[in-house]
Amino acid sequence: MLKPAPQTPLSSLRLAQIIEAAGWAAGALNVLPLSNEDAGKIVSDDRLKLLSFTGSSAVGWALKQRAGKKKVILELGGNAGVLVCADTNLEYASDRCVLGGFTYAGQTCISVQRILVEDNVFEKFTETLVHRVQRLKVGDVLDEHTDVEPLINENAAKRVIEWIEEAVHGGAKVLCGGKRHGASVTPTVLTHTKPEMRVNCKEIFGPVVTVEKFHDFEEAIASINRSEFGLQAGLFTRDFARIMRAFESLEVGGLMLGEVPSWRIDHMPYGGVKDSGIGREGWRYAIEEMTEPRLLAIHPPGL
Repeated sequence: MLKPAPQTPLSSLRLAQIIEAAGWAAGALNVLPLSNEDAGKIVSDDRLKLLSFTGSSAVGWALKQRAGKKKVILELGGNAGVLVCADTNLEYASDRCVLGGFTYAGQTCISVQRILVEDNVFEKFTETLVHRVQRLKVGDVLDEHTDVEPLINENAAKRVIEWIEEAVHGGAKVLCGGKRHGASVTPTVLTHTKPEMRVNCKEIFGPVVTVEKFHDFEEAIASINRSEFGLQAGLFTRDFARIMRAFESLEVGGLMLGEVPSWRIDHMPYGGVKDSGIGREGWRYAIEEMTEPRLLAIHPPGL
């Protein structure tokens, strides 16, 4: 079962009330439900000193262009890659890839999308992965037995299927899934894909992963980097030389060793490079991003 940690729904207005009750001055935090047009006026207003946006790359970079001189923090999209090496625990790696690829029906910016597996264990890993994916139950998000819920709307599901069909027409093979029922898409695993296919080079934001083999580790790193995005990546290996090479070379904001890129905790620096954004979130790091350093230099002889 794909069950993320339970969360209690908390409205933005209620959060503002809690923060004020903790001691913040009234009005220090404001929740303003606005139309896009009205929100745009705030973005370009010079009285605001910083803009922080989480969402799609297209919208985020457009907002930055309108932000003027103010500082901008962007946490945007991704098409996260995972490298699975032959020396790792394949059962564990496949379990994590299923969780990372299909929780929230793939509708997270660090959802697993591209899986590269060392060639001598590719067949074994892929067989295990597909077996686990086929056991996932698609259904109502309110049903506790559901593993993969519907997408945000039917148009989103139609777009995902369009990308899958485009890949198939280009030579890709569907190992499982690939069907749509209303706003739901059955969990899908594709192989024989090409880097330029949208299922690889764009953010699919749906329950779809691609799995391909690699022989040369350097080329596998280059393949992960061959993307306009760079949020987080995952690596499964016990080889310390490979670990350090990946850490030095992968063009991402964070590398998760022995884990999928979907993993994060609030107090780590979280953010990406390239089209995935600028700046870092996380308690300490967000405060630093939202603070303007000021220097006082004291010269005793001049006092």
